[in-house]
Amino acid sequence: MGRVIAIANQKGGVGKTTTAINLAAALAAHDMWTLVVDCDPQGNTTSGFGIPKDPSRRSLYHSLLMDIPLNDLILPGPAEALHIVPSDKNLIGANVELVSQPQREYILRQRILPIRERFNYILLDCPPALDLLTLNALVAADSVLIPIQCEYFALEGVSELLDTLIRIRRAHNPKLAIEGILLTMFDERTNLSHQVKEDLKDFFGDQVFDTMIPRNVRLAEAPSHGKPVMFYDPECRGAKSYEELAKEVMRNDQKGLGKGA
Repeated sequence: MGRVIAIANQKGGVGKTTTAINLAAALAAHDMWTLVVDCDPQGNTTSGFGIPKDPSRRSLYHSLLMDIPLNDLILPGPAEALHIVPSDKNLIGANVELVSQPQREYILRQRILPIRERFNYILLDCPPALDLLTLNALVAADSVLIPIQCEYFALEGVSELLDTLIRIRRAHNPKLAIEGILLTMFDERTNLSHQVKEDLKDFFGDQVFDTMIPRNVRLAEAPSHGKPVMFYDPECRGAKSYEELAKEVMRNDQKGLGKGA
């Protein structure tokens, strides 16, 4: 049965979508059948795979609110083993419409269950908010990967998210593990990046991934071309970093779920 990993942080601009796109592509390059579910109404993961906006196309919204099976919404990605369930702006209304649904926190988990056998990994790209869409993703997930930008307020943001994870474990998903904390936009030239890295390592220990994602121009350019960075410039530092992250995630899987409770 496939692993379900939510990529979450309530702060915007920390690299969630970049990580969803490029980790998925790197896992697929290792012959891991991988599905990305775009849970963000902005749809940046969808466009990052080169899928144009199409008002007539069904999206995750139609599965959550209209009982359409996820299997009917899966689109092929840029590699044989890589697939995506798209998002669109209709998902903005899901937070309101889900409120009246019975068992509203468990809907995405129920939708994912029939397709788990098809994939080695299912990555859930969450919106930058602790809303009902993110809650559904965290309840559906086996583990959560937390990208953190190397900046001054990084510790404060992750502490808030971990408090939320504790409440979700108690109320909805007691098996939810931490896949790992991922440092993004790391600039080895600045003291700040090194200080944030040391603070996180001191505070969270081996829950922090060894792999760090550097600031990289090619990594930032790739979404505008509708490609994961490994298809845009496979030799750049950004691509190499996500290859290393994929290996680390797969090693975690072999050792046991996630890097820590």
